[in-house]
Amino acid sequence: MNRDWDVLTPILLDSVRETLSIVSITVAVGGVLGLVLGVLLYATRKGNLLHNAVVFTVLNVAVNVVRPIPFIIFITAVGPLTLAVVGTTIGNEAVIFAMSIMATFVTARIVEQNLVATDPGVIEAARAMGASRLRILVTVLIPEALAPLVLGYTFLLIGIVDMSALAGYVGGGGLGNFAIVYGYQRFNWEVTLVTVLVIIALVQLAQLLGNWLARKALHR
Repeated sequence: MNRDWDVLTPILLDSVRETLSIVSITVAVGGVLGLVLGVLLYATRKGNLLHNAVVFTVLNVAVNVVRPIPFIIFITAVGPLTLAVVGTTIGNEAVIFAMSIMATFVTARIVEQNLVATDPGVIEAARAMGASRLRILVTVLIPEALAPLVLGYTFLLIGIVDMSALAGYVGGGGLGNFAIVYGYQRFNWEVTLVTVLVIIALVQLAQLLGNWLARKALHR
């Protein structure tokens, strides 16, 4: 076993780095696009700043269709689109592309739900002071909902770590691939256990960081 871990430890460390890379890119892309989509969902609701029934309905239906699909099914369903854009349906680039799409729609709903909970009086006060719609959205609405948004993005980050673990089934790298190739396929349950513990540690660190940032936002 000692000899096995002499070989497996560098592979595990590379897998951790690969997972962090996949997760970071997905959070950056999906987080930004999801924020834009979520703000549009909120703003185009009936009675809101950019009320538009058609735009809201289209976006709302799109989110409702994509969000509930299990990621292992979604990543295969978008295979033709992934092939057209990335040029392949296997590997980390293909996985990141599919994860970013899913993360965008999940984030959009998280953002919308947190913005809906914002005190409407704050928006009305900004409008009474003559602030433009765009300025209200960027400088009033989002900062007002910053703390719950941070917690929402923490939830998103943990979900993306979960998604990255499934990437190994379609040729992606990272901890999921490590657990499958060196653990499950070789009946090495110790490898599987170690992988689970590493993922739990990453999730706990993300949650602690998110909670700390949320507290900072509340007390700003």
